[in-house]
Amino acid sequence: NSTHYGFAGYYPLMAENSGCIGISGTNARPSIAPTYGVEPMMGTNPIVFGMPSTDAFPFVLDCATSVNQRGKIEKYAREGKSTPKGCVISKNGEELTDSKAILQAFIERTAAFTPLGGAGHQMAGYKGYGYAAVVEILCAALQSNGWGEQLADSYIDETGKKARRPSLLGHFFIAIDIESFTSLDAFRTTCGKILNGFRDSAKDPTGPGRIYTAGEPEHMAWSHRSNYGGTTIPPALMKGMQTLRDNFEDEELKKKYATLPFE
Repeated sequence: NSTHYGFAGYYPLMAENSGCIGISGTNARPSIAPTYGVEPMMGTNPIVFGMPSTDAFPFVLDCATSVNQRGKIEKYAREGKSTPKGCVISKNGEELTDSKAILQAFIERTAAFTPLGGAGHQMAGYKGYGYAAVVEILCAALQSNGWGEQLADSYIDETGKKARRPSLLGHFFIAIDIESFTSLDAFRTTCGKILNGFRDSAKDPTGPGRIYTAGEPEHMAWSHRSNYGGTTIPPALMKGMQTLRDNFEDEELKKKYATLPFE
């Protein structure tokens, strides 16, 4: 009976900061179709790991178990871009690309995300389906919480009317004490050597000329934004924030946000 717990990597980072390996996951309102299915049955269900290393930043893998996620589709729609083929499947089995139409189809539950690997078995979509199912089980069966349609934020109440509520989610958190197995310094050193080994391996001659490890692009973006004026906000998002502020009924909130940073 929780709800959206922010970015999933936050919790493994707490463990990493205490000399542990951190693992977390959460279910969400149903949006992924199982392999060979078209009905949204599981959430985007991230499974996340955080580990200390000798790098200036921890190794943090924070990934949904779907090919894409709703926030990306909303971003494509704001920018007038199409959603890449293979991310979303309709109830008729068609791969959808119209971003605005996809968002409406999600509301109507006539479309679903494909799991990591995509629809069917050709690119091993059953692997993403399996990982999403693991997260669903750990967030529901392990703690006697709801799953699937029980988590939907749109539902039919006892009077037969459509109603809304926060999605009543479950999460799981695991911390592994590194010192129970080896010294923290030894773990950091080996982890750092592994990650540097990946970065130093042979580069794709058609690629960007660099190999990244999980958490590195985010660390670089954070460093750049911290030193060069913050995060750029697209015009469509600016307008949405202004509209939200202007529609506040609470006068104190209107006063608090009378001038947004970009205005």
